[in-house]
Amino acid sequence: MTASIDIDSATMTAALDARVRRREQRRDFFKSALGAAAVTAAGAGALGLASAAEAQTTTYTDADILNFALNLEYLEAQFYAYATTGTGIAANLQTGTGTQGAVRATGAGAVPFSDPVIARYAREIAADEVAHVAFLRNALGTTSAVAQPAIDISVGASSAFSAAAVAAKIITAGQTFNPYANDEAFLLGAFIFEDVGVTAYKGAAPLLTKTYIEAAAGILSVEAYHAATIRGELYRKGIVAGSALITQVQGISDARDSLDGGTEIDQGITATTTTKPNQTTDTTTFPVSNILPADANGLAYSRSPNQVLNIVYLNAAAASAGGFFPAGLNGTIKAATAS
Repeated sequence: MTASIDIDSATMTAALDARVRRREQRRDFFKSALGAAAVTAAGAGALGLASAAEAQTTTYTDADILNFALNLEYLEAQFYAYATTGTGIAANLQTGTGTQGAVRATGAGAVPFSDPVIARYAREIAADEVAHVAFLRNALGTTSAVAQPAIDISVGASSAFSAAAVAAKIITAGQTFNPYANDEAFLLGAFIFEDVGVTAYKGAAPLLTKTYIEAAAGILSVEAYHAATIRGELYRKGIVAGSALITQVQGISDARDSLDGGTEIDQGITATTTTKPNQTTDTTTFPVSNILPADANGLAYSRSPNQVLNIVYLNAAAASAGGFFPAGLNGTIKAATAS
């Protein structure tokens, strides 16, 4: 039977306090230089980070890139807040420029965790994501930070989570995937987001001026820890006899690859062939783990803003809204071309 975990707002506030000093140390430095320089998408295109059309027509400032990241942090923060407390993030963290949207959260609620370790991981990740939202908003300032757009983290046959699960072949059309149902469902829901966040920050790093690399790298590192924790727990639970998790994770990975273009860069949590030095393919006891998705050089892969938009909109075609952002993102970077 599942056991209820008491996770209240006071606990989350206490967890956030541990991060305040680090955020305050960086905030003044980060904010003082915001908007100092623009990085053209033409330069990004030379690095394989944007399409030819983007390279010819678009100039992104640091604020554009940071607001793009803020949109993604809103999504993650709301999901983890609901999964751990049953409610969303504070209203004063949702205001800003552009159209503020509501959170579709019908059916969302605190996960009845049966594993107290996963519950603690979830609480820590939730606190980190709320801290990221607050940090980016403070760095951008009230006149530059975008408002939270409309977000869909609801439960239902037509929800974004269910659409993603259908694409991953976890369920069939008309069925419902509930990421708040239990530990395993929560981990799958988190997996949908975490790898995308890591690759998005890595892909956006060359678009930022040198001033912001340190702060962006700090967030990227935390997101990578989150992703590795989620992947590790999915692997640990997935190697249990009768578990479908490894197959389900691979389905999510394949679905993301089908959305972000022809190049296969996503990876599941097991490997059938050796892709990393000294990694054995001996599967006598367990399948080979692939907790850290990377190439043969041990380097994480990158996604362009356009690829990220295709994934969060759940649409490989040109789109400006859909999926987890039913009204689109706020800010300059919000329209995706066909992947």
